[in-house]
Order: sequence, then structure tokens, then C-alpha cells
Amino acid sequence: MRRKLIFFILFLHNYTYIYTNGRIGKTISDRPCLILESIGGRTGKLRKNVLVFLRENNSFCIVASKGGSPNNPGWYHNLKNNEDAIIQIGRERFNVRAKEIFGSERTEWWKKMDFMNNGVYEQYQNRTSRKIPVMLLEIT
Repeated sequence: MRRKLIFFILFLHNYTYIYTNGRIGKTISDRPCLILESIGGRTGKLRKNVLVFLRENNSFCIVASKGGSPNNPGWYHNLKNNEDAIIQIGRERFNVRAKEIFGSERTEWWKKMDFMNNGVYEQYQNRTSRKIPVMLLEIT
């Protein structure tokens, strides 16, 4: 029941943030959120997802956790297929290029993201056998 309630709250937040064009929903539980606009890898259609992020200079880190599910989220596959995307934070928009990070760079960002998210990413990692991908979005 608790997971369903959390899912419903996140759904409402995402809907509000996207459909108010960034006016409402810039944060959730004191964590910053962005709207990722990517092109569907199979459909070619515009896709929008709301994601928690951490920014350092011109880099935005996002985690493809999908709540610890066995599969990566659709937006991850979209970015692997087409690395160019747009992000929106509040009313501000940026063209970005995505790259998956590995090794020590991934570990460093993972620790920062997990700390910001109160250890929840580690909980997600423990739920799944896949290694959860970490992506950097660089302003172009």
C-alpha cells in the first residue's frame, strides 16, 4: 500500500511539473527536479520524464534507478539511442548531451546522489541484480 501511495504522489508531482511548464514542482521532498525531454528510441516521439538531479557547474547527474526494478527506465534507452536532449528546471531550458559514466567517476557521482536522496539509491540497488546506470547531462 505504501509503495502505491508513493507512486501516486510521484505521478501527481510529475504531471503537475510537466503540465504547468515548470511553474510548480521544481522540487520534491527538498530534492531538485528537472524535466528531461528525449526522443523515443523506437517511436521517435517526444518523451518527458521528471527526475531528481544534482548539478555541478554545467553537469547534471541523473540516476536510472526505476525504483530498483529489474529493467532500466525508458528514458535511459532513449538517451543511449540519441544522446541529445533538452532539460528544463523550473522555467529555464538547456540543450544537453548525455553520457553514461563508469568506474571512479560513477562511484563519485553515485555517492553524491545517494547522499542527497537519503540512501534510497542504495536501497534500490539492493532490490535489483542490474547495476543501476548513472548519467551525466552536459550543457551544449
